[in-house]
Amino acid sequence: MPDSCFIRRLTLANFRSYHAAQIALAGAGPVVLTGANGAGKTNLIEAISLLAPGRGLRRATLEEMAFAEGDGAWAVNAEVEGMLGLATLGTGIDAPAEEDSSPARQCRIDREPVGSAAALADHLRVVWLTPAMDPLFTGPASERRRFLDRLVLAVDAQHSSRIAALERALRSRNRLLEDAGSDPHWLDAIEHETAEVAVAVAAARAETVARLAAALAETGRGRTEFPAAAIALKGWMEDLLPKHSALEIEDRYRALLRESRARDAAAGRTLDGPHLSDLAVTHAGKNIAAREASTGEQKALLIRLVLAHAALIKAMTDFAPILLLDEVVAHLDPRRRAALYEELADLSAQVWMTGADPVAFGDIVNRAQMFEVRPGSVELR
Repeated sequence: MPDSCFIRRLTLANFRSYHAAQIALAGAGPVVLTGANGAGKTNLIEAISLLAPGRGLRRATLEEMAFAEGDGAWAVNAEVEGMLGLATLGTGIDAPAEEDSSPARQCRIDREPVGSAAALADHLRVVWLTPAMDPLFTGPASERRRFLDRLVLAVDAQHSSRIAALERALRSRNRLLEDAGSDPHWLDAIEHETAEVAVAVAAARAETVARLAAALAETGRGRTEFPAAAIALKGWMEDLLPKHSALEIEDRYRALLRESRARDAAAGRTLDGPHLSDLAVTHAGKNIAAREASTGEQKALLIRLVLAHAALIKAMTDFAPILLLDEVVAHLDPRRRAALYEELADLSAQVWMTGADPVAFGDIVNRAQMFEVRPGSVELR
């Protein structure tokens, strides 16, 4: 049977609202953090989200995560039972040497420095759902792309480097287009690089969407509390991937970029490519776009996506990821709340849940580790 990744001990130093905090856990069961709004519950699970590649669940800057009364340094450490066994994972920044210097994020495994946060994914995968994600289906396409890239990153730790490379290539091309006297050979070179990395990004997204679509179909059988969902990528490059080679699509995109130089120069940006693709989500039961569903249905669809993604990670790695669910159960009726707890139990993942009202967790209080969060401190209930 597949195992679960779980945290044994979480330690924070000068992180967000915590000068110092530590949580010791008895095992892999559910973890519930309750406390008043603003007490620091989300700060705790944000710290856990930083034990994975990426910028964490708030996408905050490194400086924003530092304790207000500290020197700018902060650290998050966790003893974990991960995919490679027991390990100590850590991340953080040192105090800035100069007032205007930008800190570099440091990552350590068993107290030894590693090259990047991608190495943390060898030990742990982390999936989250926060209230900030609620407008996903009605908001701009950029938010859905970011959501999708987070899904890809959880199964492919190198995806963030591809996204960064594409963004750098597009910025370089835009700067060259601003200068009417730019050497066409330089444009050819940057467009060659742009096409190569663009197709790599599109292919990684398409592969994850295909796998997630299958996971959605599998996890949706017999489950009515969270509606069945269908997903698809919208973009001409993604449409070509199933029947054309990467080299063919790269050549087509290079030709398109070359033909669009005047248009893109006038616009001040590149107007075509996977940086403008969208993730289409459908309420399969009603055959309507997710954006047309009710607010409650959209929340339920989002939960369905996150649960299916966690199940996909478990199927691919043989280890369930850690789930971070911020203020999720408070917005569910008792029927859906019970269904969520049932599905989480089936997944056998360590789930960290936050909420202001302990009563909302009554169905799992006997098998969860309950903590009360107060400003600057966290204690076992």
